[in-house]
Amino acid sequence: MSFSSDLKEELSKINNLNRKNEVKYEFIGYLISKNTSILKNNIRYATESEYNINRFSKLLKNLEINHKIEFDGKSFIITFKEKETREKIEEITIKGSQIIIKKIENMNEYEKRALIRGVFLGAGSMNNPDKTYHLEINLSNQENLKYLFEILSNIGVKSKKLEQEKKYSIYLKDGEDIFGFIALLGANSSVLKYEDIRVQREMRGKVNRIVNCQTANLNKTINASVEQIDAIRKLQQSNKFNKLDKNLKEIALLRLEYPDMPLAELGKLLKEPVGKSGVNYRLKKIIQIAEEI
Repeated sequence: MSFSSDLKEELSKINNLNRKNEVKYEFIGYLISKNTSILKNNIRYATESEYNINRFSKLLKNLEINHKIEFDGKSFIITFKEKETREKIEEITIKGSQIIIKKIENMNEYEKRALIRGVFLGAGSMNNPDKTYHLEINLSNQENLKYLFEILSNIGVKSKKLEQEKKYSIYLKDGEDIFGFIALLGANSSVLKYEDIRVQREMRGKVNRIVNCQTANLNKTINASVEQIDAIRKLQQSNKFNKLDKNLKEIALLRLEYPDMPLAELGKLLKEPVGKSGVNYRLKKIIQIAEEI
């Protein structure tokens, strides 16, 4: 199973069905998600997740809303009457085929969490954090998108809105923000699993950066050494090597003897040791003389 599926499975098993208000707001979350629609006076919700459909069914039973479940190909479909739902859930309004959440005053923290959990279960998804950080929730319309975004902002969740070609979604791409969002949903096991994956991923990234940096430095050193040796060979072949002053000749012979040695170490082998910059200056002088041939 994917991380997203595991997360939804855990959320579907949260034991809070004795708290009526939380049940209602979680149910409203499902209603405003993209996967809920209205057809012939019936509200219809579709999902491929058995855990998800079971959770939704429990919410409906708790709210005493009659419903039926069918299986169509890969999807579970749950339907219930629009009229009965409107009578029991005053926090929504229906415009044509759209379910729209009303402005709800004085929602407490647990009710907000329940609403967010419901809409994520309804039409949310999350990439495997081992590869990329991306969590997304798809809403049924622009009004629901704006309202959910407002709720998330009010409780400190940093998210972004996407509106294009009748697609309305909220998404998070920062690893720390997604961690906080999962914790907000109440998925404790997934929080621990996510953090473990995130730490391992960041450690791998850090190691890779160090290796890449070391490799780049090594390649730079090797390329410089090859250029220096080529210049020295050129001077030897043109009989101009013996005309070099003793300091240049001494460093040239050391470079030929120790082609891979760092400049600072070469400098220590001189009769009169010099630092890295001194060695670098002499070798550059040799290259310059060779280029003039």
